Amino acid sequence: MKITVCIGSSCHIKGSRQVVEQLQKLIAEKNVGDKVELGGTFCLGKCQQGVCVMADDEFFSVSPDTVNEFFETNILSKI
Repeated sequence: MKITVCIGSSCHIKGSRQVVEQLQKLIAEKNVGDKVELGGTFCLGKCQQGVCVMADDEFFSVSPDTVNEFFETNILSKI
């Protein structure tokens, strides 16, 4: 599964760095680095909904406060 996090200016202001750091931590903790690829991009075109995250071809709006729930519900349950 590929997770792409927007790191453009709008999402950066909304906490994309914290989202990326938390996802890195969760991937390592759950030992799923062989199943999950984490990347960044500068814009997913939905700036009002940021922090914008794509998991495979599905769009999610994630915040530093919801990243754990997002990971459990939308990543771990699908790999």
